[in-house]
Amino acid sequence: MIKRLIMRAVSQLIKGHYTMDGAGVKLYRVFGGVPAAYATDPFLLLDFFGSDNPSDYIQGFPWHPHRGIETVTYLLEGKVEHEDSEGNRGVIYPGDAQWMTAGSGIFHQEMPKPLSQNDRGILQSRIITKGSIGLQLWINLPADKKMTKPVYRDVKSNHVPTVKVDGGEVKVVAGEFAGAKGPVVTGEGVDPSYLDVSLKPNSEFAHKVKENYTVLAYVLKGKAKFDRNTEASEGSLIIYGNGNEINVSSYDGSRFIILSGRPIREPIAWYGPIVMNNQQQINEALIDLRKGTFIRDKAPLFE
Repeated sequence: MIKRLIMRAVSQLIKGHYTMDGAGVKLYRVFGGVPAAYATDPFLLLDFFGSDNPSDYIQGFPWHPHRGIETVTYLLEGKVEHEDSEGNRGVIYPGDAQWMTAGSGIFHQEMPKPLSQNDRGILQSRIITKGSIGLQLWINLPADKKMTKPVYRDVKSNHVPTVKVDGGEVKVVAGEFAGAKGPVVTGEGVDPSYLDVSLKPNSEFAHKVKENYTVLAYVLKGKAKFDRNTEASEGSLIIYGNGNEINVSSYDGSRFIILSGRPIREPIAWYGPIVMNNQQQINEALIDLRKGTFIRDKAPLFE
């Protein structure tokens, strides 16, 4: 039996706000915090950082802890130097991503930098820009995975499949699209999908999604209709209702990301970079930080 396609309608259209984080990085917080995170479950936070002025981001995100979540940094321009308490270190460039399962606990730092002429050999024919532009996503972990062993994944752009579609292309960072599977395989209970979609003017994008999963879209550039009635432009977050297909119509050319994942539907206790299920667990994490016992397992490196 062929399953009938039910197009998802837009449930909410949200604009974020400008803020500062880290050591003074100016960014656009698309969503984040409680109680908003219950509407985007299992996704906790999405930040967009982007500027042609290095003073807006050069101080970066110095050493800080995480527990109970996954963090995903996806870079569009510039570079980010990263290092963690387990000895993993390196640089990500445009189109690269780093996907870190913090689990029981890890310290790391991420320092956005402008590209230099010294990067030309690495980037080959890509344009050298002075800006650093990207996204950071936080994904919640289920209660039985919050204290799992940390895992760090360094995802290079040449490992991210690009699927050509009528009027555009789709980069598959995680999940699956048109038979192409993203390089990130995470078994942490939420089955995340992360697509980077670029469309030319007057084109459409259709994508089958799993019923009862949370599906979000964030507009990076341009303007499009995300169902038959809802138009959204740059900086907008779309939260979809239920169904098994989404359909996007682009008029002037657009770029957006599509996120989907299985909602966890568990209590959220949030303290800065630590997200657990109750206040007692938060208190235990803070005690671990004071005692120097926050790091419990060594994170393997996957490239």
